[in-house]
Amino acid sequence: MEQRLANCWRLTVNEKKFIESALLSQLRVDGRGPLDYRKLNIKFGRDNGSAEVQLGETRVMGFVSGQLVQPYRDRPNEGTLSIFTEFSPMADPSFEPGRPGESAVELGRIIDRGLRESRAIDTESLCILSAKLVWAIRIDIHILDNAGNLVDAANIAALASLMTFRRPECSLGGEDGQQVVVHPPEVREPLPLIIHHLPIAVTFGFFSNENLVVLDPTYREEAVMTGRMTTSLNANGDVCAIQKPGGQGVSQRVIMHCLKLAHVKAGDITAKIKDAVEKHNTERALQKIKRHSSSVAMDVCGTTTRLSPKQNQSDADKDGNHLAQLKLKDEANFMECDATPSEQVQNNKDGSSKNFIGGPSSWDPYSECVNSDLLKSSLASRAGQSTPSKQKDLRRETKAEEPAQEIKADSEPIDTALTAGQSNEGKTLKDAVKPKNKRKKKASSNNRN
Repeated sequence: MEQRLANCWRLTVNEKKFIESALLSQLRVDGRGPLDYRKLNIKFGRDNGSAEVQLGETRVMGFVSGQLVQPYRDRPNEGTLSIFTEFSPMADPSFEPGRPGESAVELGRIIDRGLRESRAIDTESLCILSAKLVWAIRIDIHILDNAGNLVDAANIAALASLMTFRRPECSLGGEDGQQVVVHPPEVREPLPLIIHHLPIAVTFGFFSNENLVVLDPTYREEAVMTGRMTTSLNANGDVCAIQKPGGQGVSQRVIMHCLKLAHVKAGDITAKIKDAVEKHNTERALQKIKRHSSSVAMDVCGTTTRLSPKQNQSDADKDGNHLAQLKLKDEANFMECDATPSEQVQNNKDGSSKNFIGGPSSWDPYSECVNSDLLKSSLASRAGQSTPSKQKDLRRETKAEEPAQEIKADSEPIDTALTAGQSNEGKTLKDAVKPKNKRKKKASSNNRN
């Protein structure tokens, strides 16, 4: 009401008469028909649960947040849902900062009634611990630019932000199982809200003439109209809420006609919201994919093969693909070996002997692709190169054997002494004393000398 009175003060009498006369001719100031809707555009922010809606020149932003609180006593197993609106003076000079006015309170109640009374959001799924902890969902609606029909734009912004909101996953732990653990997004994927249906608000404007009914009134038409009605319906045609703030009375026939029109518009708006949310979710999913560096695999011949990121699913798949590639390359090398003529091998004697790496286990040195003369020459050159090393090894062995012979020469007197000592062990003192006849012979030999 405050908004309509503020607009009325600005419009002149001639402007009001021009708008009414145009509506009687089934025309509107912006060029639309009486039952045409303005262009709808939905954008999403970087954070989950933020959306900006532009309906014509009206711009509204919605932001959803959540926190753990204690539930109400009469509903211990249900979470809470609250809506807060902010009318900034930048959106309209008639809006005053500070405490919300009557229009701000009315806007919040219309959106809250459509969501709460129709049970659009499953509040029981927001319960973490019965009678102790539940999720409290808060919807903040900010009016950025007022060009008329704030209710419909704010309702679409609230629904779009609710559909993209993600709450952290919680689990119970501890010894008694009563401790709540909130998992960050890096550990567990956040959970979306359970939304059963989308109650779409559709606003109609009435004028002094009962036959004049417009859909989605603009800023100037709100200053001229004498009544307004907002209906909340879902795509199935179920009436969630009806708000008639006052003013001119409306007949039952007009109300039923408005509900039929609202059903058609609700289906169109619901499809647009779902398409925009689905597109946003796919973009976010692509951004979450981790890009790994391409793995490089080396095969036997020294060539590198780059595997695509799709092949990096598991280590077992990598190994299997790599082995299959090696087998295919080995078979290709074997087929090339069978196909090359012997003349080409003779021309590349030096290069082939140096760069030969190997082939499959069934490779035959006496096959047609190998020249026997080339093989003998290569073996002879390798044998000539190996003789100096063999001579050096023999010299080392002889030097190592010489100390062993010296040790044997030095050990011969020791062995003889040991054997003599062993032979003398059986003799007595009588055996040591020589007989007299031997002594006399020895003495006579000494005198002759």
